[in-house]
Amino acid sequence: MLIRQTILAYMEWFSINNENTAELPDEEILRRSQTKPWLYEILVNRYQTAFLRKAIGIIRDEEDAQEIVQDTFTKIYVNANSFTPHAGAKFSSWAYRILLNTTFTYYQKKLKQGQRFMVFDPDFEQLVADKSVFDEEEVRDAVERILARLPGHFAFVLRLHYLEHWSHKDIAEKTGEQVGTIKARIHRAKNAFRKESNTKEIELIL
Repeated sequence: MLIRQTILAYMEWFSINNENTAELPDEEILRRSQTKPWLYEILVNRYQTAFLRKAIGIIRDEEDAQEIVQDTFTKIYVNANSFTPHAGAKFSSWAYRILLNTTFTYYQKKLKQGQRFMVFDPDFEQLVADKSVFDEEEVRDAVERILARLPGHFAFVLRLHYLEHWSHKDIAEKTGEQVGTIKARIHRAKNAFRKESNTKEIELIL
């Protein structure tokens, strides 16, 4: 088994380094990563530092910023099918929109906790202005409608983690399971959530 894993790992490395993938545009790498998941690491490496810098500049907390970036990359990957490359639609713009929306969710969480801080980021300020025209309950209702279509164990962990902002550790303590088990379940639940979502619902939530 160890030999087989080593061979597979080498094949993945060989694929990344011998198809000139490092020179491919973001949109092509995203497309290929749907059948070759290891290629997604190239996009992560390209954008991780910039994403983290952007999130820290807005949320002012490095630990929260790291979680924001992780959630952003997860959303980008599981919603890759909703991105359609065409003239004027670049991956970077789409990805940054997801990053800003994810940061906005954390920003709202901070405000609800009574924290106040100044944000000097034109893109984020515009997003906050745009978001103000939407009813937060409308977004939550859309999420709840999708959760209602999922198996109960998936809906349960997603509701706690994303709607109630429970940590993996808190959910594990409540269910009596290992943190790794909860992380794996949330990952599978995200995929199920994406499959149950229609295009309109995804655009509203992202």
